[in-house]
Amino acid sequence: MCGRYVSARNDHQLQLSFDTDERVGEHLAPSWNIAPTQTVRVILEEAEDGGTVRRLRNVRWGLLPVWAKDRKAASRMINARSETVTEKPAFRSAAAKRRCVVPADGYYEWQRNNGGKVPYYLHPDDESVLAFAGLYELWPDPDVAEEDPAKWVWTCTILTRPATDALGHVHDRCPVILPHDMVGDWLAKSTTDKGEVRRLIDAIPDPSLVPRPVGRAVGSPRNNHPGLTEEVAA
Repeated sequence: MCGRYVSARNDHQLQLSFDTDERVGEHLAPSWNIAPTQTVRVILEEAEDGGTVRRLRNVRWGLLPVWAKDRKAASRMINARSETVTEKPAFRSAAAKRRCVVPADGYYEWQRNNGGKVPYYLHPDDESVLAFAGLYELWPDPDVAEEDPAKWVWTCTILTRPATDALGHVHDRCPVILPHDMVGDWLAKSTTDKGEVRRLIDAIPDPSLVPRPVGRAVGSPRNNHPGLTEEVAA
């Protein structure tokens, strides 16, 4: 799974990395310990004036399907299994029509051993920005008036897959990470057929990341500073 991650680049750097047309919403500060249900940044494409616009937008991490009764479901839908995402009722509509990229520098995972759990930071060897494959939804808050702009709550989830190689010995699952030359295909609004989406997911290669043990301070989202990613003795 992916339950904590790092997004340490500023908005300008992300816009350059993902060639976005504009920024929507307030600027978010970089974070070294993003936790579920927090506001995060995603890249998505929206139809506009007969074309598409690629935007950097703020959303809440934890998907709320349009039929969710309240916000409680969000904490249970921070991840979506890539193997079943085109079939599960909670995700299949978003998989076909509302795909996004969640930018990250790396993520944290906990490895179980005899002494408990050891946190690891998994990241690319060249420290390049990662593109997590994600989905987004717009949820109508029943407690907000129809005419209020806050009526529609933007939420997202991160796809996961079985982990391999170095990642597999830390945890059995990992985020689905898009090579940068597949970002456009993932975001394309023209791809809506379930079979095409399935083939696209199946074509995404396994990620190549480096795990390093880090301090247990990452266990609390109240801790948020660059030192969280520094290596410590396992």
